[in-house]
This record gives sequence, C-alpha cells and structure tokens, in this order.
Amino acid sequence: MDHFDWSTPFPEGVISFLDTDLYKLTMQCAVFKYYPDVPVTYAFTNRTPEKKLSRKAFTWLCEQISKLGNISLSDDELRYLQTHCKYLSPPYLNFLKEFRLKPRDQLNPTFNPIGADTGAEDELGDIHIEIKGKWVDTILYEIPLLALTSEAYFKFMDTDWNYDGQEEKAYDKGTRLLEAGCIVSEFGTRRRRDYHTQALVFRGLVKSSKDAEKRGLPGKLSGTSNVHLAMRFNLAPVGTVAHEWFMGIAAITDDYPNATEEALRRWIGCFGEGVLGIALTDTFGTPEFLKAFSKPVRYLPDTPNIPLVDEGERPTTSSRTYAEVYAGVRQDSGDPANFVKLMREFYQKQGIKEKKTIVFSDSLNIEKCIEYKRISEEQGFQPTFGVGTYLTNDFVQLSTGRKSVPLNIVIKLSSAAGNPAIKISDNIGKNTGDSEKVAEVKKLLGYVEKEWAGGDETSRWGKADDVVQS
Repeated sequence: MDHFDWSTPFPEGVISFLDTDLYKLTMQCAVFKYYPDVPVTYAFTNRTPEKKLSRKAFTWLCEQISKLGNISLSDDELRYLQTHCKYLSPPYLNFLKEFRLKPRDQLNPTFNPIGADTGAEDELGDIHIEIKGKWVDTILYEIPLLALTSEAYFKFMDTDWNYDGQEEKAYDKGTRLLEAGCIVSEFGTRRRRDYHTQALVFRGLVKSSKDAEKRGLPGKLSGTSNVHLAMRFNLAPVGTVAHEWFMGIAAITDDYPNATEEALRRWIGCFGEGVLGIALTDTFGTPEFLKAFSKPVRYLPDTPNIPLVDEGERPTTSSRTYAEVYAGVRQDSGDPANFVKLMREFYQKQGIKEKKTIVFSDSLNIEKCIEYKRISEEQGFQPTFGVGTYLTNDFVQLSTGRKSVPLNIVIKLSSAAGNPAIKISDNIGKNTGDSEKVAEVKKLLGYVEKEWAGGDETSRWGKADDVVQS
C-alpha cells in the first residue's frame, strides 16, 4: 500500500537512503564481506555531450550532492530491509545503520565552461565528477549522482515539459506489455527525470498490474529496482548485479582470464546458491563469460547454505556448474537475437535442460520487449524485462510536440586497488575505461570485436528532432 501524500509536491533531489537500485546494496554487501579496504575511483561520462549544464544548474547539482551526506538509514527502512531482503547479512545491516556518505571528502564535481569563463549563471559547460575512496564507502554514489544530474538538466536546461499524463502513459505502457504476456520490472532510477516522475510512473504500472490481474492477462509486473519505491508500495525490490562487481574484482586481481569465475564464486560465497541468481554476461564479452560459467562451482569456506556431503562435511567443489546453479543471465549489450541463440547453444552443449531465465535490460521499449519475448520463448527461455529510461524519462516538449531527449550518462568504476578497471561488453560503443588496458585485455582474452546497428550510444532514446506519435 502506498501511503505517500500525493497532494504535496515531493521535495527535489534525493531524500531517502533507499532511493537507489537494489543491486547497489547487494554489491555493497558483497564488497563489505570481501573487499572492505580496497581503494577505488569512478569516472563520469556523458554519452550525449551536446547536452550541457549551465553554471546555475551545476550550482544546484553541487548543493544536492552536499545533502547526500545528511541521509542515513531510518529505523523503518532498516526493518523493511530485514523483512524483504533477507539475503542482506546481519553484519552488513549493522554496518549500514551507521553508514554515511561523505561527499565533501569523496567527491570533486567540476564545471568546465565553453569558451571564456565569465562566471555568469547562464554560462554553459561540461561537468566532471571525480569519486574516490574505499569501495565499500563510495559504491552507493552512482545512482543518486546520475539521477541528480538528469534532474538538474531538466530543471534548468530543458524545461519545456510537465508531469501531465505521466501516470496514464505508464498505465498504458504497462497494460500493453502485460497484454503481450511480458514479465516486467521498472529499472529507471538512474536516468529518470526526477523522483516524482518515477513515482508517478510506478504508480501507473501498479494500477495496470492490478487491472491486468482482474482481467486475467498473462503478463506480470515483478516490481521495481528502486528500493524506496518498493518500500512505499510494500513490495520486494528486484535487481541482479552490475558490471562493477566483475570490473572491480578483475582490477583487484589483475587476472582477467580468471576474474569472471572469481566474481561468480564470491557472489555465491556471499549469498549462497539460488539467491540473486541472475548473472550479467557481457563485462568482458559473453564468450569469455561462458568459459567461467561452464566450470564447477568452487565454494569459499563461509559460503552459506551449502548442501553437506557424507558425515556432514562441507564440500569445496559442487557437482554442479555455475550455469546450473544460476537461474539465468542478463543481456545488456549487443544484438539480443544473437545473444539468445548463443545462450541456447551453450546450455545445450552443457546438457542443461532446466528452463532458464533471460533478463533483458538494454534500452527497451514495448516493441523490443515483445520481439525479444518471442525470440526467447522460441528457444525455450523464460524472458523478463527491466525497462528503465523509456518509462521514467519519456516526455515531449510542450511547445513543439517533439521528443524531450533524455541524457545518456554513466558512472563506471575506473580503478580498484590502484589498477585500471575496464568494461568491454558485447558492443564497442559500451567499451569503458583506460583505452590501453581495454586493448591489452581484448588481446589477452582473444576478444572478437562486435558492433551492433542498434547500439548507437548517442541516440539510445531518440533525437531532438524526432516527432512523437500521439
């Protein structure tokens, strides 16, 4: 039940500790267990560089960033996590009770004006945000910083829009997806227009889900990745894992041929088998991932819920592979049709007949969800869809009727333990990190370069001159 007072405008910025995506908390839990003292840095990238902030917008952004240091986990939020996220360990939740972000010490946002620096409020410039500190202390910055940057842009730069019809639009989108039999989650925190938009959207999705259930429609709304919204609607949050987990471990060990298996092993070591069991495949390319995925699970000494062998002994190796243990995989770059075919061939080669899940999460809309559902089901998979920006930042300019285009901004781990952190992915447009290290790792792993016609990162959600069909 949503108890929020909708008659009162929600405050700007980020005001709840849980206004983030679930996988940041699960990764922080794993980092807390295995890498509590590792120093890291993060890099901010604007893949739509033509979209710049004014100095006034940047000043607002800095004010909001400073407020992040005032946010802490409330007693109600702690109880919610204890009730709905039982996989988060008691030691981690005790750590979280006292945890505070320290933006003054850990962040350095800068504004680089175009041309002469006049100091004027309307002066345009590029922004940069440096993040550094211990991994466990800085891992939660990514989502609020991205959300605040997007909010700043649409509060000060592109202001020709309003909230009218957002809930109804989300209801209609949800209904179409549920009529098509799709299992859908809302994944839109990082590039939302603002929190109020995301709340309106999710309320529309929840209404469409309730009506769909009454109508007996085949689809299902499985939830939201935003933990605060999930708490408001008394739902369990949903999420998988991010590239950051694989990138960080690879950088720490500097052992790229074995880093993927180590990441899978330590994820199970933290949460156990069958928990949070969707694996992200493309950090260093899906073919490299599948080499690790096909290996038997090697247990760490304190892995929870291990099935005991004779005389109650804890085994060191499972009789099952990671591919058998994990419920499925997430597709986040490259050609989805090729990915489905590759995964079907892999599971068949492994002799795995159990029905596996594929979570699609790469710049989805209704048409893509329906198409990928068909392709996946034809190959015997259970598809689900994490839909983000298409839900939480889908607006038109009031004066022109043309699309109000979202920013494509990312924050990625750039180093860990003093070593560069990189991501290769299944599409060259999503390569991230030090270019020399990227080239070195590609050569080391025998990576085959891939490009996909649908992978243009500069226009993932349309262009400014796109006419919106009513």
